[in-house]
Amino acid sequence: MITDIMPLLFLGHGNPMNAIEENEFVKGFREVGRQIPRPRAILCISAHWETRGTFVTSMEKPRTIHDFGGFPKELYKIVYPAPGSPALARDTIEAITSARVEPDFQWGLDHGTWSVIKHIYPDASVPIVQLSLDYTKTSDYHYQLARELSPLRKKGVLIIGSGNMVHNLRLAAWDRMNDTFAYDWAAEADALMKKFILEDNHTALINYGAQGESFRLAIPTPEHYLPLLYILALKEKQETITLFNDKPVAGSMTMTSILFFSKLNP
Repeated sequence: MITDIMPLLFLGHGNPMNAIEENEFVKGFREVGRQIPRPRAILCISAHWETRGTFVTSMEKPRTIHDFGGFPKELYKIVYPAPGSPALARDTIEAITSARVEPDFQWGLDHGTWSVIKHIYPDASVPIVQLSLDYTKTSDYHYQLARELSPLRKKGVLIIGSGNMVHNLRLAAWDRMNDTFAYDWAAEADALMKKFILEDNHTALINYGAQGESFRLAIPTPEHYLPLLYILALKEKQETITLFNDKPVAGSMTMTSILFFSKLNP
């Protein structure tokens, strides 16, 4: 039985093209994969699976979902054949007692999951399960639900939240997608978010709607932000916080990613 607690990851997944491009962010994902213990399985909370109610993928062989449009053909040819884990799905359902979690046999792995995990585990040998985001619930609800997943960390499960801390596509500079710059409001929100994270001020991050105009612009809709709250909810007091890929792109998004690990896991 695995007793060491597994690390936690929040991954800023950004542009789907990161799945096939070679850039500094891809290198960051690859490097963190070398730093952490190999998990028995992965539970991923992706910004791209929103549902009414809460579901967990429970199939043996999840499909690779190309849930985007307007990209080069080669991106749609990517298949990430990681196995599923009905056993982890059952463990997840049993761990969450405050809400009904139902098994799902239709979804698979969306690009919020496979486009980043493929760089961490390119051999696609680690089983992956996705947990959906109930779009009818509050941020505090998601934070409290996430805390119930804690026992999985002692069973060799790597829990990943995949989204973007700052994510406003409507205000993105599409002609500067490869430029690492931020609008003033994005830089302000980014700095404040990181301050709250490093101070373990989760209350402020849960109540993001009360943090002013920069947060309103940074989080116009919650789906890319909520995966961060899942990971913060699972952090234990003694765990170290390491930021990586900590840069903005296209003015209105950040790729900031975070590794949380216990001193037991160097």
